[in-house]
Amino acid sequence: MKANHVSLLLLPLFLMSAVTAQAAGNIKEQPDPQMQEVLDELASLQGKPIETLSAKEARKQPTPADAVNKLLKKKQGKLLPIKPEEVADVDNKTIDGPGGKIPIRIYTPAGKGPFPVIVYYHGGGWVIADLDTYDATPRALANSVGAIVVSSHYRQAPEHKFPAAHEDTFAAYVWTLKHASEFNGDPKRIAVVGESAGGNMAAAVSVQARNKGLQMPLHQVLIYPVTQYNFDAPSYKENANAKPLNLPMMKWFFAQYLNSPPDGQNNLISLVNETNLKGLPPTTIITAQIDPLRSDGRAYADKLEKAGVKVTYRNFEGVTHEFFGMGAVVDTAKQAQRFASENLTLALKDVH
Repeated sequence: MKANHVSLLLLPLFLMSAVTAQAAGNIKEQPDPQMQEVLDELASLQGKPIETLSAKEARKQPTPADAVNKLLKKKQGKLLPIKPEEVADVDNKTIDGPGGKIPIRIYTPAGKGPFPVIVYYHGGGWVIADLDTYDATPRALANSVGAIVVSSHYRQAPEHKFPAAHEDTFAAYVWTLKHASEFNGDPKRIAVVGESAGGNMAAAVSVQARNKGLQMPLHQVLIYPVTQYNFDAPSYKENANAKPLNLPMMKWFFAQYLNSPPDGQNNLISLVNETNLKGLPPTTIITAQIDPLRSDGRAYADKLEKAGVKVTYRNFEGVTHEFFGMGAVVDTAKQAQRFASENLTLALKDVH
């Protein structure tokens, strides 16, 4: 699977080199050489510390995608534009949401159909990023799984506080259930996928679907998801100064989205607080070793397993938050993408 973007959940902006961070004693693991190349390129873009910025300023900062593209151009030895992975069709549209129109983008693979459907939620800490930032992962999933991918945007903070983003992402799932057959999708074969804040919302969609008695996703893939409001988790301490995501940035993202700290204990944010996780769909959880959110993914995997949910969990060593979308330059990202795609393909096989 080829992905030329860096899926951007929580924007890495003011990067120190990993070596500097390790010297400070906050990072136990070293990035592998390919991951380090990306971090070095990102540092060279001289982004500002995100926790010192307004949301409007943060949305203009250099992104991991910029770093990967710069690195690709260096490796190619020429300044060529990086073309997105081709899919058979891409359709931009808007749907009605609880707070107004929601932009979505529908990616269709080659083939006859009807295709299984993946509803995909991008990252960005509920504050930054959009469908363009996260264009490559849906393309890669569409081709590797042979599925239509509905990528959904959502209202963002601080202009729209919790639970606005969660309301919009659930509305996109409900819309997909109702309209999948209209764009050559199979409404009986639907999964959800999300990265970071998007992983949090994908998991919340599954819980809400179950609680409301709606059709459940056949599978959920949660990539370094936010699953708790707990800055004392082990990986937060180990990776307090990590790049591209660290503790100050996570505190900033939460401060932008939550109305007040008690919102952090709401079950839609702190999924691990949900007392009843029974009946949720089989789950794939992917985490990165050098990531404050690693403990979040592990904690939710453990809670789901205790509730009897089938969970496939894998932590990838030598990589950081945001690595999943770096398949163009990081081999470990390709492994993670294959892992997710294989599980989705198996879950979405013809159920008729």
